[in-house]
Order: sequence, then structure tokens, then C-alpha cells
Amino acid sequence: MIEGKITRISGPIIFAEGLDGCGLYDVVDVGEKKLIGEIIRQSKGKTTIQVYEEDTGLHVGEKIECHNRPLSLRLGPGLVGTIYDGIQRPLKEISESSGEFLLPGVRTEPLDVNKIWHFEALPEISKGCQIKPGMTLGTVKETESITQKIMVPPLVRGRFLKTFKSTGDYTIDEVIATTELDEEIKLSQYWPVREPRPYTEKLEVSEPLITGQRVIDVFFPLSKGGTAAIPGGFGTGKTMTQHAVAKWCDADLIVYIGCGERGNEMTEVLTEFPELIDPRTGRSIMERTILIANTSNMPVAAREVSLYSGITLAEYFRDMGLHVAIMADSTSRWAEALRELSGRMEEMPAEEGFPAYLPTRLASFYERAGRIISLEGQEGSVSVIGAVSPPGGDFSEPVTQHTKRFIRCFWALNRELANARHYPAIGWIDSYSEYAGEVREWWEKHNPVWWQVRIQALELLKKEERLEQIVRLIGPDALPDADRLVLKVAEMIKNGFLQQNAFDDVDMYCSSEKQIAILEFMMDYYNRAYELVKSGCPLVKIISMPVCDEIVRIKYSVPNDQMEKLAEITGHFNSQFAELESVYNKAETL
Repeated sequence: MIEGKITRISGPIIFAEGLDGCGLYDVVDVGEKKLIGEIIRQSKGKTTIQVYEEDTGLHVGEKIECHNRPLSLRLGPGLVGTIYDGIQRPLKEISESSGEFLLPGVRTEPLDVNKIWHFEALPEISKGCQIKPGMTLGTVKETESITQKIMVPPLVRGRFLKTFKSTGDYTIDEVIATTELDEEIKLSQYWPVREPRPYTEKLEVSEPLITGQRVIDVFFPLSKGGTAAIPGGFGTGKTMTQHAVAKWCDADLIVYIGCGERGNEMTEVLTEFPELIDPRTGRSIMERTILIANTSNMPVAAREVSLYSGITLAEYFRDMGLHVAIMADSTSRWAEALRELSGRMEEMPAEEGFPAYLPTRLASFYERAGRIISLEGQEGSVSVIGAVSPPGGDFSEPVTQHTKRFIRCFWALNRELANARHYPAIGWIDSYSEYAGEVREWWEKHNPVWWQVRIQALELLKKEERLEQIVRLIGPDALPDADRLVLKVAEMIKNGFLQQNAFDDVDMYCSSEKQIAILEFMMDYYNRAYELVKSGCPLVKIISMPVCDEIVRIKYSVPNDQMEKLAEITGHFNSQFAELESVYNKAETL
């Protein structure tokens, strides 16, 4: 083990000498308390180390020991349902062993080394069989929702199994197989957090990530394997939107990263998620969730690595053929950690004090998303949804602007909507999704009218935005009936479709079938009403029809599993329009 000593201390950045034989990004133990650190720069005998724990009390001359291995995560059974800090220390176990405060130097195994797991070996795997990296040897049922595949680590060079244990009960430290090169394969494996896990092929995205949120799924869809950003000022609902997506999206696994946000937000996740029922499995959502908490009162240096820890966990499950969604809250706090560390290292700052390599670091995170074919030939994906917290809601600041370069789905939160208690507060004017065309084929297989009603509704909302400027000047009564109808239908879309109540048992999650049914009703209402207006029917008669309120209330009155109730509303809809059409269509003919 190579040893060096501290020569200078600048907050979480330590300068040392005597570590020339170490590699970049190697893990080191710093000082008497053996604080976890990582080498981030080496030059002419001088080494710069980033310390991931509270370093109060360190002094010049203390010893540093290098482990000659990069900062890595332990991957295996026991990950799901756990809450870690940014460097994979299990917070629950640390709390039980050393109290409520995260003391410097506290070490706890990231996975329970004493727990016995039942390993189910694949029948075709035996001693002497040929193997390759990424190949599945067996499975371990971790939760009722997640079954882990025990895979040959990607860096194993052996081609044949020298030994192989059959189905049985093992700990994660027991060797279940060895290769002809005496390489050991266990239920767990290590992987460096800063290095993407290998795969065979990257595929084009084609299937949407269904979130149950109407404004996202219909207007600004995200694909499985896609990247999205949620920018917005304080109080506009970034965390609320991410919580909603994490709760209800159809990903197989959720990795939620609390990166620099307030501790009460992670507490809310911890208290709410175990009580929520996954609509797909009927079981607790925590059975498919991993939490990484690196909140604002935790060491700032660990905040920087927490994003890479989360994406590494996601890639591990992706390689098993699962679809994984990552919630990063927020990348702005992560960028602020980069800014502080850069300042401590006395680097030349770029715009607003952020380091010049901010775009590169953002790219290295978002580019690890995608839909892939694994080494074994299975399809999996990692979708990334990153919250951005621009000061004052200013989208022109560096983190938001650089993020837009690397994402294809932009859910811009609107302050006016949030102040009006309209949630999700995703503004339909500034938001966009480049995935709409790519998921169109999937949607049209499930509902052929998706593209048509989506485009028509968005055009109505944009037209309403222009008309609102005129209304502010001359008032709505000066507009012709056709334009006043646009304002009426746009209001129906806002209240009955875009606004969604996360506290209502029916409206908190909306199936894709119900989403299109609501919007199709509204577009049918507009089209038939427009024809009546052209025929001379007074607008007041059209907007006073009782079915207007029924359409707006569909989101509450029709549960996802009782879509047959729409037939009654459809009957009211047709009869009320037919009555007016019989009068004014005849008048037009005469």
C-alpha cells in the first residue's frame, strides 16, 4: 500500500505528496480517522485529493494511504429498498450502529455480508461450460418486484467455469464459481462509478416512459432510455413532479438521487414511498426503489460523486434487461459543488464562477442514459430526469443552458402556474419534447388518435396565448364567437386535462387510455362547437351545455379501471349536441 502525507488543506480538497505510484481516481484513506477520499489530480509529485467526509480536525503531516483501486460501488443482492449516501454508505445501518449523526470515518458494508440469499442456478450452467462477460449464471429473488440476475462481471477474462456451485443459499461473499484463470465470481461484484458499464449496442428510442401524468405523456413524452430536465425556480414544483414520476412511471426500477436538496424532501420520500402501492404490481413502491441521499447539510464533495453512484446502480440493473428511471434532484446543487471544489483548487472560473469543464461533466452524466442491448443480448434502458434549480427561475443561467445541450425533453416549470396552484406547473409554451416523433408509432398502435388530438390541443393552447394578449387590451367581449370558443376550450384543457391532483385517489395516476379519452372528448367538443358557431348558433348556448362540466370532471368521475362509465358521458355529449345541430343545421340549409 502506497503512503503519502498531507501538505496543505483547503476545505474538502487535500494536497499531498508521496503518492506518485497511485492512479487517477484511486481511493485513499486520509488521516487518523481514515476518511474516504479520491485522487482527482496528479502533477510533478503533487497529488490533489477530494475528501468525501467531514474533514474538521485534519492537519498537515497526517498520513494518507492509497488502495490502488478506483472509487467503486458494490453491486449485488440487497441494493433495492436501501438508502445510501453519495459514496454507498447505508444510512440506516450507520444510524443503528453510531447514532443519528454521520460521524467522520464511520465505515459500514454497503451490502449485508451476513444475510443468506437463495441462489437459483440456471439449469444449463455447470462446471466446464463456456462463459462470457455479462452472461447470467443464476438468479436471486431480492424483492417480490425485483429478481436480480447473477452475471459474470464484465472484466472477467476466463472462458470456462472451473468450479460452479449448484442452487443453494449463500452470502454475497461466498464464491459461487471460478474460471480456468482462477478468477472468482460471487453474488456481488464491484464497478468504478466514473466508468460506464459496457454493452453490445445502443438502440434508437421508440417506446415512451408512461408516467401517469397527462401533460407529460401526451404533450411532452419521454422515451425509455431518454433524458429530460425539469427547470424551475423555488416553489414551482420540481421535486413534486419528480416524486409523481418516480411513484407512477412504468420503469422496472427507480433510482432517486437527492443531490444537495433539503433533508425534509428525502424524508418525505422515505415516509411516503413505503405506503404507496405500485399500480402495476399491487405492492409497495419501495420494492423497486433505491435512494441516494446527499442533502445540503452533508459533505459537499460527496454531492459531486452521488450522480455517478446513481447512474452506476442504474446501469447494473439495466444490464439485467430492466428499464430503470433516475431522478436527480438537483443537478444545479451538483454543479454548485463542482464550483466550490474548483475554487478550492484555484482553477480559472468560467461563467458565473462555474468551472470551464461543467458542460463536459454534465455530458458525462446524461450520455450514460440510453436504450441498449446488453453483453448477453437483453434489451434494457436507463432514463434520466434531472431537476435544475436556476436562481430566480432564470433559464439563461449556465447550468440550464448547458443542460439543454444534452437532453431532448424540456419540462419548463412556470411560476404563474405554480402561484395559481396549477400542478404539474409544466408550461406548454416553453416546454418541448424531441421524442414525440419517435414514440408516435408506439402510441398509434395503442391509440390511433394520439398524434391528431395532441397537435390540435397544442395549437389551441398557442392560439389562446396570442388571444390573451388581445383580451388584456380590449376585453373578451370584443372577440368574435369563434375566438371566444378557443378561450373556452383552452380553459377546459387547462382545468380538465393539464391540471392533475396528486392528492386525489383517482386523479393522482391517469392511464394512457383515459388520457386520450379526455383529450379526445375536448377536441370533439371544439370541432362540433366550431361548426355550430359557423352556422350561427350563439356561443352562450354552446358553453352553457351541462356536458361541458361533465368533460372537465372526467378526471375525477371516471376511475382508470372503470372506463365503461365514459359511455354515459358520451350519450349526454351526443344528445346535447344533436339538439343544437338539428336546429342550426336546418337553419343554415334554409
